[in-house]
Amino acid sequence: MAVTFSNLHTESGLKSINDHLSGKTYISGDQLTKDDIKVYGAVLEQPSSDIYPNASKWYQAVSAKLASSFPGKAVGVKVGGAAPAEVAPVKEAAKPSADDDNDDDIDLFGEETEEEKKAAEAREATKASTKKKESGKSSVLMDVKPWDDETDMKKLEEAVRSVEMEGLFWGASKLVPVGYGIKKLQIMLTIIDDLVSVDTLIEERLTEEPINEYVQSCDIVAFNKI
Repeated sequence: MAVTFSNLHTESGLKSINDHLSGKTYISGDQLTKDDIKVYGAVLEQPSSDIYPNASKWYQAVSAKLASSFPGKAVGVKVGGAAPAEVAPVKEAAKPSADDDNDDDIDLFGEETEEEKKAAEAREATKASTKKKESGKSSVLMDVKPWDDETDMKKLEEAVRSVEMEGLFWGASKLVPVGYGIKKLQIMLTIIDDLVSVDTLIEERLTEEPINEYVQSCDIVAFNKI
């Protein structure tokens, strides 16, 4: 017979675990099993030893086992969400029906069907494809030097800003006198580090045709991680 625990974030849910563990060390016998891990993951925090002594002792035992298997230091994670309405604490059935399907219900002995496995794999594949990798950003201040004092600086800037790359964002700019009537373009840009290499940007885009008609060279003045 399958044993189902429901609403383990509520008093009735914790009571059902406490009653089930009367005279037992673990959920399904004398050894830690996947059933314990499944129930442990659904309990938000250690039950009170005064109110739920059996559940509290079991929670400590599982925590100790997991601590030895995963020695990394925990920083504390809480899972939020609205609590559903209370239902009966413990139910026994051969298999929960589709109408009674609930994310808070834990069927300890029900076998995962082939359809359920495929659905789970599809969900994981979707998550993997839609999850965006967190990447660092950098702020760069660059000097762009023209060939001579006859270079059209307005067209030079237009040529520079015409470069478009994923992860590249042009910012504010100004003209700075160099000497002998020559001015250089000083321009800010923000890049996503995993997508844009400043060296590649300069060597393969800003100093290559057709932009090199206006640009003689580029120098990085400042490079700061954001």
